[in-house]
Amino acid sequence: MAYSSSSSSSSSSVAFPWRNVVFLSFRGEDTRNTFTAHLHHALSQKEICTFTDEVELRRGDEISPALLQAIEGSRISIIVFSTNYASSTWCLDELLKILECKKSKQQIVLPVFYHVEPSDVRHQRGSFGEALAKHAEKLNGDTNKLQLWEKALREVANMSGFVLENGNESEFIEQIVQEVSRIANDHFFFTRCQASCWIRTSSKRC
Repeated sequence: MAYSSSSSSSSSSVAFPWRNVVFLSFRGEDTRNTFTAHLHHALSQKEICTFTDEVELRRGDEISPALLQAIEGSRISIIVFSTNYASSTWCLDELLKILECKKSKQQIVLPVFYHVEPSDVRHQRGSFGEALAKHAEKLNGDTNKLQLWEKALREVANMSGFVLENGNESEFIEQIVQEVSRIANDHFFFTRCQASCWIRTSSKRC
């Protein structure tokens, strides 16, 4: 079941050179070949240029410059919270970057709670609490990083977004696509992104 998502600001689409309409942040082992793949396909069917990370971009302990640029160049970030999302420091660092872009570039953030409760994300309960406890052990006293992740999870979980419990997944995806289409309805922005998506099609990322 979904509830309404964030509103958009049409003026910000002129201020920044958006390369993508959507950046998808997700836990690969949970949803890459299932929900996220279906969502990406549905967005592509509407000619909404969408960036999903490639496996080779996830090397080492830090987010690659290419991935950071993809986040910065997107008008909307969709964050797919799933059971193991917080177990990945990559995902948590993506979350920090997305919120940075929300503040500095007025990027629109749409949280999607895929078989997880927003309250568990907000209060770091269940798998989210367990994941952060494991990260705390590995951070060797770097409480600042842990606090940043916790704050980011709370902030995004307090935003309006979409919650899938036991409903129809196809209808759920359609609701997300409709909201993204509504946000991207600014003619100037959508034309710019369609041109970018056409260029990127040759690299098979759109």
